[in-house]
Amino acid sequence: MKILLRTLPFLLLALAMFYYPQEVLYSATNGISLWWNYILPALFPFFIVSELLLKQGFVSFLGVLLEPLMRPLFHLPGKAAFIIAMTHTSGIPIGAVLTCQMRKEGELTKTEGERLLAFTCNPSPGYMFGAVASGMLGNPALGIIIVGSVYLSNFLVGIAFRFYNYTPTKKAKKPISPKNAWLELKRAQLKNKKPIGEMLSEAVRNSTETILLVGGFIVFFAIIVHLMKILYITAAIAKIINILSLNLIPIKGASALIEGIMETTLGCKAAITAFSSLNQVIGLLAFLLGWGGISVFAQVASFTASTDLKILPFIIGRTIHAFLALIISQILLFFSEVPATIINIPYMANSNPWLYSLRISFLYFLATTSILLMFSLFSRIIFNKTN
Repeated sequence: MKILLRTLPFLLLALAMFYYPQEVLYSATNGISLWWNYILPALFPFFIVSELLLKQGFVSFLGVLLEPLMRPLFHLPGKAAFIIAMTHTSGIPIGAVLTCQMRKEGELTKTEGERLLAFTCNPSPGYMFGAVASGMLGNPALGIIIVGSVYLSNFLVGIAFRFYNYTPTKKAKKPISPKNAWLELKRAQLKNKKPIGEMLSEAVRNSTETILLVGGFIVFFAIIVHLMKILYITAAIAKIINILSLNLIPIKGASALIEGIMETTLGCKAAITAFSSLNQVIGLLAFLLGWGGISVFAQVASFTASTDLKILPFIIGRTIHAFLALIISQILLFFSEVPATIINIPYMANSNPWLYSLRISFLYFLATTSILLMFSLFSRIIFNKTN
């Protein structure tokens, strides 16, 4: 019976795909278009660069400098700051990729890996400002509220997870200085004696494999979401949600919620026309962007499968993040003066949207790293004064 229950969903999916081949082709084309236009250019360069930086010891260098900030704030090693900066720069799922890679190399303990995984899964700022705020909403000013609610709630999740499986231990306090960071960089480079050409080819090969895996998940879930819609599964669930909410959530809003729970981008597109109230639209967008989508859950699970990291802390972190983002978005809207007029920005129609995303992601990486270093220096000064 158990074997039948595990096989039946895939059998029904296969039958639906054979029965609606044109619909499958249509949804798969949309999924590929999304991956090609936004995901591939936004993630692929960062996959290559992050792997090269790991191999060249930059992460070890950064880890020494950021240890005074990361330990007291998140109970994580300084090297984890690189993952935080990268995931806030290029978006999902680079945080999971780098976390699993550092866990395999022994740079993180199992608990630290699960703790880090719980709050390093965010959409990129280029995606939220460009695709969502400017492209879908047509109002770039709303991007500040969306990004603010998603990233602020993510920070709170990180603070909350600092207590995950934490047991206070007295560790030897290592001297923190630029000199020690430089020595750590040299040690890492001496450890990895591969020629630059070999390292680059490995980085490109591994990044290509990862980005194709991400694309496969996006296309697969685009098909599932579309089949759920044409088979009226989404409509049936939406009607149940509408009844249980005592008509507080309209059927169109419930449908957008279901689509977003499965795949974020599809849900965000549907959310724009699902509600008449701006507060409801922004609230649902923040919730879905904080949640990430079951498509992302499947991607992260595929990466953690090769490690000993559990997926449950990640799911709990995404759930908390979604509700916190919803609440914070309403607070920010209450205290903000949002322009009532809609500004048409031809972002989605731009033939090179990835240039915009890449530029804003690069600037955000520099800003995030600079802020982390500044706070780390401040923490170091306080540490030296108190000791």
